Amino acid sequence: MKDEIIVFPFSAIVGQQDMKDALLANIIYPSIGGVLIRGEKGTAKSTTVRAAADLLPEREVMKGCIFRCEIRDPRNLCETCREKIAQGENPVSEYTRMRVVELPLCATEDRVAGTLDIEHAITKGIKKFEPGVLAMANGNILYVDEVNLLDDHIVDLLLDAAAMGVNFVEREGISYSHPARFLLVGTMNPEEGDLRPQLLDRFGLVVDVEGEKDNRERSEIVKRRLNFERDPVVFCTSFQAEQQAIRDHIIRAKQIIAELRPDDLLINTAVKISLSLGVDGHRSDITLVKTALAFAALDGRKVVNCNDVIKAAGLSLPHRMRRRPFEESSMDFAAVRGIIESCYESS
Repeated sequence: MKDEIIVFPFSAIVGQQDMKDALLANIIYPSIGGVLIRGEKGTAKSTTVRAAADLLPEREVMKGCIFRCEIRDPRNLCETCREKIAQGENPVSEYTRMRVVELPLCATEDRVAGTLDIEHAITKGIKKFEPGVLAMANGNILYVDEVNLLDDHIVDLLLDAAAMGVNFVEREGISYSHPARFLLVGTMNPEEGDLRPQLLDRFGLVVDVEGEKDNRERSEIVKRRLNFERDPVVFCTSFQAEQQAIRDHIIRAKQIIAELRPDDLLINTAVKISLSLGVDGHRSDITLVKTALAFAALDGRKVVNCNDVIKAAGLSLPHRMRRRPFEESSMDFAAVRGIIESCYESS
């Protein structure tokens, strides 16, 4: 039997609050569009993403489906699940936990998109599909470490699947498709190269992390890491109560977000910010609104306040600012904060 890999607990990570909040917001509201975490090596980027796997909620899926189709989402079922329902079969459900599916940098196109058995199709007249990473990622978190180093043709596959929520595979005139709706999470060290603008824009939120500067917190990081390495089981057990508290928090937030609707004040504030900054497209407005709703739900509230919007703006806007060639984009965050406070004070 394969030994289970013990990962560092999410609740034991010191500091890096923006990174943790961005991940939690995406877990309770996946259509935010994922998160990109940028920072130097050794700043707990990968550790935090892998630690989030222990907190992920359960999903109700079609029993026996290799794509784990959501039983309550009939618009995005795979071909097999659709056929079963069309033939009058009553769908049987089972519960499975969301998980983190890692996409290795060296993955081939077939490994990512999956393959079609052409010989089987010709001799038997039936399509036989071998699922790839995108199939496993459906309904889950797709995690790419060093995402800025991915080959361009793999990036193109990700962009297509992320945009349409479907993975298309075509070989020798035979085509196959399946749902591929995933939460994209990437980590990267900016010193090792930039990210293609098309892929950067695909991430709902972007977090820049750096090493802790506070003496006390930095010392605590060292102590916790050494204690974890000394005895991972004992260390994780000591954080069980904190882990369960976060899981319960996520479940409550998902219940709140299902009932939460943005008011005119939130929408008008988001639009006003985007117009004043001159950001491209409307994705920034929509992402800002969704993220503010998620932060309110995480705080157990059904009303979005000014601080939710300020925090959402800091994570959803900077990477969508226009920039000239060879120049870094920048955002006057003090001005953005001023707009948000002005809107909420005058309401």
